[in-house]
Amino acid sequence: MKILVIGGGAREHALCWTLHKSERVTEVVCAPGNGGIAAVARCVPVDATSLVDMLQVADQERPDLVVVGPEIPLSLGIVDALTARGIRVFGPTKAAARLETSKAFAKAFMQRWKIPTATYAVCESIEQVGRALADFAPRVVVKADGLAAGKGVVLAETHAEALIAAREMFDGALLGSIVASVVIEEMLQGPEISFFAVCDGAKALTLAVAQDHKRIGEGDTGPNTGGMGAYSTDDLLSAEMTAWVLEHVAQRVVDGMKSEGSPFVGVLFVGLMMTPSGAKVLEFNTRFGDPETEAILVRLETDLVEILEAAVDGVISEVEICLRLGAGVSVIAASAGYPGRYSSGKVVTGLDKVPRNVEVFHAGTLLIGQELRTSGGRVLAVTAAGENLDEALESVYTALSGIVFEGMQYRRDIGWRARGAKKNS
Repeated sequence: MKILVIGGGAREHALCWTLHKSERVTEVVCAPGNGGIAAVARCVPVDATSLVDMLQVADQERPDLVVVGPEIPLSLGIVDALTARGIRVFGPTKAAARLETSKAFAKAFMQRWKIPTATYAVCESIEQVGRALADFAPRVVVKADGLAAGKGVVLAETHAEALIAAREMFDGALLGSIVASVVIEEMLQGPEISFFAVCDGAKALTLAVAQDHKRIGEGDTGPNTGGMGAYSTDDLLSAEMTAWVLEHVAQRVVDGMKSEGSPFVGVLFVGLMMTPSGAKVLEFNTRFGDPETEAILVRLETDLVEILEAAVDGVISEVEICLRLGAGVSVIAASAGYPGRYSSGKVVTGLDKVPRNVEVFHAGTLLIGQELRTSGGRVLAVTAAGENLDEALESVYTALSGIVFEGMQYRRDIGWRARGAKKNS
């Protein structure tokens, strides 16, 4: 079968790499792809922010299945449009994707369906923010209501900082575009966990659990990014807690969306905070996460095509998802200046020396002739699986030590919480 993957980052590279290995797949096409994806898929140019362009590619290619990677195509309604054309697609409709595209919708939905989350207030003006803050402790979270590439969240230590963040969201100074509303939340405490479930509109099935590292600096310091690294292990969540999250969060989301007329088909990414009073939902994403997907897919033993088709066909309960025992790790090599202003066009070398047990998924690269150059803030996702976390980390960091481009930065402490807990046990 022929599969079209929409997107051009490391997540899409990992998806193409995994699909390419399936015996059922004859060709993988990626739109637009990047300099690394071209090794496992035929890349075709497309503007991934233009619904017209993406549909034109789908009409030309007529794939047997489309897999949507990023959130913007989902927010534009690409699933609805492809389905209307009779093209099978894995991903949620525009209405179902509101769980990610509108934080205000997601919070109200969780309240309606009794899904545990932080106390919140939705504000449509800076005056409303000022009044709402009176009901919160000094430390709060300010979230832009809409897509913000992982950068629309500010952790404010004081109400004064929260007001500044909200004002910059309303006037466009923070994100480059104005927002109509912001969400104020109580600041929860505890380790964050990324829980992934595959959903077919009626049932949810656990895919994997991972932990992302959002901050740019080691020890989780500095501004938020799209993610600087992630790991997935067998013991991130107990079997009992995994079952609880599936039943009380993921399945409840699927039941609620179906009841409200927007059945959810695709990957539900649940961002959890494991607080002293129990697991609470920080956010939903309605697609594969990045860089968690890279760390998960190097562990996946079940044919990904089987999983995706079962979701589209409404029979996900017939699938058994198997992961390689041990760990998967992905560490991001980023451009100097990221997540702020950065320059592109830097030559990347050393990939020919990467050990065979390490996969390098390209996030922001461009192949110019025979030369690979940087073309984004996040450039590479260096990824490996191992029998345990330490083994996977050693493989990744050994590979990173031989990769070079001007200004390259990466965190050297991915998995530090788990490793610290191990040392203290």
